[in-house]
Amino acid sequence: MPHVLQVRRPLFVAAALAAAGALLLTGCAGDGPAAASDPVKELRAKLPKAQRSAGVLRIGMDVNYAPVEFHGPDGKPTGLDPELAAALGRILDVRIEFVDTPFDKLIPNLQGKQFDVAMSAISDIRQRREGLDENGKQVNPGVDFVDYFIAGTSIVVPKGNPKGIRTLDDLCGKTVAFQQGTTQDDIASRQVAVCARTGRPLTVHKVEDDTKALAEVASGAAAAGLNDFPVAAYAAKTTDGGNRYEVTGAQSTSIPYGIAVRKQDTDLRDAVSKAVDQLIRSGEYDKILAKWNVAAGAAQNAVINGGI
Repeated sequence: MPHVLQVRRPLFVAAALAAAGALLLTGCAGDGPAAASDPVKELRAKLPKAQRSAGVLRIGMDVNYAPVEFHGPDGKPTGLDPELAAALGRILDVRIEFVDTPFDKLIPNLQGKQFDVAMSAISDIRQRREGLDENGKQVNPGVDFVDYFIAGTSIVVPKGNPKGIRTLDDLCGKTVAFQQGTTQDDIASRQVAVCARTGRPLTVHKVEDDTKALAEVASGAAAAGLNDFPVAAYAAKTTDGGNRYEVTGAQSTSIPYGIAVRKQDTDLRDAVSKAVDQLIRSGEYDKILAKWNVAAGAAQNAVINGGI
């Protein structure tokens, strides 16, 4: 639920860009009827009947992860994901309805059909795609992802970095806080094993949301917190006028954020993927990322299941 942003547009998406471009730009050049075709109109026609008939796309989102998604002054969801979602709704000609859901319930509730897709800074990782628990046992059917943004993990420390933490190894012998069920949970689990071998155990505090993780850093209950880079940078810049936290060291484990879709909903997945491509080509995607100061995390195009 994530800074000088160092994430670069990924090279692995180049082939998919060519393919997606070919699909969406068919008929945009040349003579005859094909030249007059409207790719957006064609895209809307491919949206599954359930969403077209209802005129709404319901999106599960944990609205508690600024600047990616959070409640604005009017109480409504705002941030990177809500604005991207609203833009996708305009392309698909459907109303967007957000269903505020705890992060660790997003995929289970998606599987339970409480909403159509989940979009909430969800990292596209194999464990989620295959429905595996932390022990590698399959516990659900898994999901497909439409990847739309790239984010790494950052370390957040108190302003001035009193303990001199720069790397994950510097956390050994200390306490780190993070939101449970996130990519940071996986990173911390691996680091626990690394620190154990050094004889300086790492203590982990898994909390319900990122706000509580940052509060532990502020209070001294944790020496550092782990966050997605956009969230870490936003917290460092805005909390107490930039005087409470700082981001230290380099990002680690850059992974795409993906819009999660049930495995069986391939038509919806493909329509969302093409809508993301259309949004990127229109230029609105870059404008939204620039507004939230996360432009360096831009993807060149949508990729289906392009994570690690």
